[in-house]
Amino acid sequence: MIVSKLTSKAQTTIPQPVRAALRLKPGDELVYEIVDQRVILTKAQRGAKTDDPFRTFEEWNTETDAKAYADL
Repeated sequence: MIVSKLTSKAQTTIPQPVRAALRLKPGDELVYEIVDQRVILTKAQRGAKTDDPFRTFEEWNTETDAKAYADL
């Protein structure tokens, strides 16, 4: 079993064995699917549609916006 801890800001580090298994690199997006009180974590496919409603607002989809809203 692989375990990580949740911080007071609701953040966690993805353990190295998980990053390796999913071949994650900085900037990769993750998909969370909740099924029967379990979470399935997968690497998002580039260009795939997600449930992120802000993707539809191109005017809010800049690097500056990502930095400004990163801690929300």
